[in-house]
Amino acid sequence: MDTSYRNVSIGGVDEAGRGPLAGPVFAACVVLDTAYKIDGLADSKKLSEKKRNELTMAIKKYARAWSVASASVIEIDQLNILQASLLAMKRAVESLPFAPDMILVDGNQRPHLNCPTRTIIKGDSLVPAISAASILAKTARDAEMHRLHQLFPLYGFDQHKGYPTKDHLSALHRHGVSAIHRQSFAPVKALKDSEFSATNP
Repeated sequence: MDTSYRNVSIGGVDEAGRGPLAGPVFAACVVLDTAYKIDGLADSKKLSEKKRNELTMAIKKYARAWSVASASVIEIDQLNILQASLLAMKRAVESLPFAPDMILVDGNQRPHLNCPTRTIIKGDSLVPAISAASILAKTARDAEMHRLHQLFPLYGFDQHKGYPTKDHLSALHRHGVSAIHRQSFAPVKALKDSEFSATNP
């Protein structure tokens, strides 16, 4: 990673929740304060839940700016998951109290923004601001899935967070598709199609 952006304000951007069969996709943007070094920043997937929660508090306390945004299940089904993820990223960046000089986005796809933007493969492991964004996006989405579990307790969202685990797929077949399942995703769509066929022979 080159260091040519040291003297500008950098907004790191990442998303969480592209793979699940249910729930919104979240994104975050973080501008770290160079006066405060937050130890332990890393790709959120490599951290324990306890460590993510600890780092979330530190990021929100010491970052120069941060924001979290999402795109709904309806938007995911209408736009596709990639475009919905980019929309959540755009909302996160535009929710900051100021525009960073540069946006660095994890991966190889960038949202359409009115500021310089660069994508970085594995940026969540290489760029502290992107690591911080991945942590905020993950903890925010997990919190939302815990909330949705209270509304839809039959599916175990508090455990698998909507990912296509064996238990989740079993619950889907037992209880059918809920209002927060992504109907454009293959396992959900297949189940909906079979339910439709069964009721419309």
